[in-house]
Amino acid sequence: MANTLKLGAGKWATGKDTVLSFNDENGNFKPLPFSFSRASKATVVNQSGLIETVGSGEPRIDFKDDAKGALKLEPQRTNLFEYSESFSNSYWTKNGSTETIGYLAPDGTLNAYKLIANATDSSIYKVFSVTSGTTYSLSFYLKTVSGTLETTIGLGSPGFPNTSGDGGRYKSITVTNEWKRYTLTSTADATASSGISFGGFGGFTTGEEVLIYGAQLEVGSYATSYIPTSGSAVTRVYDTMPNYLDVKPLNIGNSYTLFLDADLNVNDNNKVFSLINNSSNITSFTFRNNIGGIRLYNHIDASYPIYKITSSNNKFAIRVDGNSYKVFVQGSSLSGTLTTQRDLGSLNFYGQNTELKINNFTINDTALSDAECEALVS
Repeated sequence: MANTLKLGAGKWATGKDTVLSFNDENGNFKPLPFSFSRASKATVVNQSGLIETVGSGEPRIDFKDDAKGALKLEPQRTNLFEYSESFSNSYWTKNGSTETIGYLAPDGTLNAYKLIANATDSSIYKVFSVTSGTTYSLSFYLKTVSGTLETTIGLGSPGFPNTSGDGGRYKSITVTNEWKRYTLTSTADATASSGISFGGFGGFTTGEEVLIYGAQLEVGSYATSYIPTSGSAVTRVYDTMPNYLDVKPLNIGNSYTLFLDADLNVNDNNKVFSLINNSSNITSFTFRNNIGGIRLYNHIDASYPIYKITSSNNKFAIRVDGNSYKVFVQGSSLSGTLTTQRDLGSLNFYGQNTELKINNFTINDTALSDAECEALVS
């Protein structure tokens, strides 16, 4: 199984404004650069498991869920909290709690705070104006000094539905002695000033202690990577690979196999990947939240097979052999016919409006067998 182009699978090479794929046929390494762009700093979990800030234009290889790493592309988001780490600042209202700094944080510094509850239902919160019909995601890191702690996090009252869990006003959580990011997403049902609360809604009781770091409030249906702030709201600009990678010099004809292993956010509704010939898209992955799955479509032939994404089904293989194509996902496949033969010309990944983590991507310059394609997606 000859791979003409590889990206990822634990072999990452990045530079300023560049992500390198490569061709290693016959042991002869040839770099194939994708251009990359992000006009702001951003954070990522590095190989040591720590939150790291990288500069503008630097691609992020995220090791949060995979020791091999994944290329992380995210949409633009703004952390609306003006002080994401300084919980002693008067910006935060304390309700029966005190705070001290100097504890080891998820970024490896001593910038975490310990909150100590001095009264029943102690909390720390920020009163924040919300807009009816807008979806907000609250996130922050918590850990106990030792043992476990049962508490709640909340998005305040009024302004959000008075129910528990994601979609409601509060959420019950269990804090352990390991740092974990806790999130709550809900759509405001009223225009109001809403208390964003940690430990409220039947929260901390007298004497309880918890370490806290990295508070974030953003408009969106899920929490994105942490955006540090210190005195004002901060925007992380979207990641993108803005220019199509020209694969014509690889001499790939009209028979080839493409394989993609990627994590896609189920709350997005945008194109994430496309193959291009000289004039039009050959085929693309488009994510549609309203149908709960991946739409794989061919612009010219107007073919719209739909596959549902699950946490264990994020691998796709597309085999093109002359006028025919076949799409493979774990446990199923779908065949179709192209109206004309089309050589592979270029390809692109989109990050402007969707969260995408690319684990592994390859193009083989041959049409692999059914068995080989099934092995790729298994």
